[in-house]
Amino acid sequence: MMRHKSMLILLLLLSFTLGYGVLATTARQNAHHGLIVSPPLEKAQKIYGSSGDRTDREKPVLLRHYSEGAPAPVHPILRWTRVDGAVMYDVQVLRQMEPDEKTGDIAYEPVMPEQRAYTNGIELALPDDFQDDCFYYRVYGLDMEGRRVSDYSSIEKVPLDRMAPFVEKPELLSAYNTGKGSVLLYPVYDWFPVPGASQYEVEVLDSAPENPGGIEPSQHRIDVYRTDSAQKYDPRPRYGNHPFYWRVRALDEQGGPIGVWSDAQPFLTDPDTPYTVAVLGDSISHGGGSVSYSPADWDFSYLSYLDFPAVNLAQSGDTSTMTKDRFDADVLPFRPKYLLILMGSNSLRNGLGADVVISDMEEVRKKSLEHGIRPVFLTVPPVNPDNIKRTFDDETAPDWQWQIGRVNRYIRSQVHIDITPGMYDSQGMLRTELAFDGLHLDPAGKKLMAQAINAAWPDIENLPDSAWDE
Repeated sequence: MMRHKSMLILLLLLSFTLGYGVLATTARQNAHHGLIVSPPLEKAQKIYGSSGDRTDREKPVLLRHYSEGAPAPVHPILRWTRVDGAVMYDVQVLRQMEPDEKTGDIAYEPVMPEQRAYTNGIELALPDDFQDDCFYYRVYGLDMEGRRVSDYSSIEKVPLDRMAPFVEKPELLSAYNTGKGSVLLYPVYDWFPVPGASQYEVEVLDSAPENPGGIEPSQHRIDVYRTDSAQKYDPRPRYGNHPFYWRVRALDEQGGPIGVWSDAQPFLTDPDTPYTVAVLGDSISHGGGSVSYSPADWDFSYLSYLDFPAVNLAQSGDTSTMTKDRFDADVLPFRPKYLLILMGSNSLRNGLGADVVISDMEEVRKKSLEHGIRPVFLTVPPVNPDNIKRTFDDETAPDWQWQIGRVNRYIRSQVHIDITPGMYDSQGMLRTELAFDGLHLDPAGKKLMAQAINAAWPDIENLPDSAWDE
């Protein structure tokens, strides 16, 4: 499936940036233009919404806390929980005003325009003229159109230590080998965007760097990538019986370093690990969704919800032919007993047709059996052309439903698991609440997939050898 590229983030930034205007957090209007007025903070849970807001919506929960004893640096990292349905977040950065003498209400005023984040966290750069020793902030989630889909988080105070030494060092988001679904053949590297960075340099290493906290390339470098966004899909498979490492540094407009390299993060995809199950396919299997969440966010990986471990051999962007052509190089080193196969979505929605996809599936099936691997096909989910067009400005083949239907009839003639129940809307398209971009299933959709697989898996394991006979 298509990757979440920096151009999309740029389009979102241009389309959905909001001014801060008048902010009110009580039902009554506030005479102070631009102020947020609230009752005392112990009543905060009841008041962080404009007049008429729903009160039953999920709200972000702030995760990173600073204190007087452990204050924030000049570029604090703010983190909060992900909200279902949010593809981006706005952060309100505030200054506390004096309490009202009569009511005791606490007022806040914006310090800067709302800051847009495309994941559930941000590295914040305060205005140069902000000299307070603390600030306050709160967060809320938005959908693709910039409409609020959550209540405000609580307001949090952030003490600052302006005198503490500060060196810019990117904070990483990817964390591999941390549980089910967290072993990828094609890793994705992502981190919080660095204020002022024009681009980034990602370094892949075959050993831990000899110069942590430095600015020079490591002598263990085996690959390097430049990217304009705070995310990089590795186009090369990374596997072996020793860990790889990756790290990133921010660069300015001239290509010079901003600060130092991030900490180096190890990851291991070892073909000698006795994986019973491997997964092959495109980005539905690789992971990611809600426009900007990558395959390294495990909420967006159906493998993380399975009852059994599996190694992820999928690659975003694959057509069915690309998946077929990768088989020998990417599947055979792992020697799985079962191979879960979901392929063809990109080919079908782009008009290549069912004949090509079925032919590619047949070759993958035969190759699997030749090497003692039991292929288990997953039915191809529907798509939502309207949402794909709205998100990616990409057209879908007009006969996609008929073509997917033909492929799924072939799949149902093989050993398979039907993952599509509950995915269709009344028009036979992918339900918006399962995939906001019309293509990449969000956590609710990934859970549906896993539930179907988990329910069918005992029967798959009990099938006789003859079930896979030619």
